[in-house]
Amino acid sequence: MLITAAVCPHPPLLLPEVAGAAAPELDALRAACDRAVAALVAAEPDRLVVVGAGERAARHGADAGGSLIAHGVDIGVGPAPAVLPLPLTVGRWLAERAGAAPDAYVEVDRAARSEECLVSGAELARSAPRVAMLVMGDGSARRTERSPGHIDERAAGYDTGVADALAGADVGALSALDPVLARELMAAGRAAWQTLAGAADGAGLTGTLLAHEAPYGVGYFVALWS
Repeated sequence: MLITAAVCPHPPLLLPEVAGAAAPELDALRAACDRAVAALVAAEPDRLVVVGAGERAARHGADAGGSLIAHGVDIGVGPAPAVLPLPLTVGRWLAERAGAAPDAYVEVDRAARSEECLVSGAELARSAPRVAMLVMGDGSARRTERSPGHIDERAAGYDTGVADALAGADVGALSALDPVLARELMAAGRAAWQTLAGAADGAGLTGTLLAHEAPYGVGYFVALWS
């Protein structure tokens, strides 16, 4: 059963050694992530799972590592070889920073249908009596002129809806996210959030939104469900 979950973003710049002189720009976001992950550890779950989107559906073991070399920085996280996609790599870094040792890293196909994500989440929730999830996902990358994608007038409203759903632990709202719209808005977290929705269905969790920012034109959320 899912007893708690943290939602965090996965920009490589979250790592101070990647951000360099710009690291202070994300201090508040980094602190919010630390607070959320620390709460997972404090809940003393039987199992801690990190969930994030990638090119395929795959389950990686506790010894799986990742790298940021594809993002221009030769930094490894965890043991080699690097097999984790970016969201899970940053998730591993956050977990290690909090002194946590996740049992598994679940890569969700970013193109997966909503129904597939919900089923995967429900299976994870049943995998132990007390399950905690660290769910990695960015919002729209089309928020402003600084965004990686061209600005889209729908992006801010989409991210506000996600933020509201995370704040209210609204399983129904996350379940209803449209994969096509998410792809158009370059919202990388959609599949991971819907996996969370599947895991949390019926768990009676409440939500707290710790951060909602878009410092580089990409929506970043930090939330805690407990």
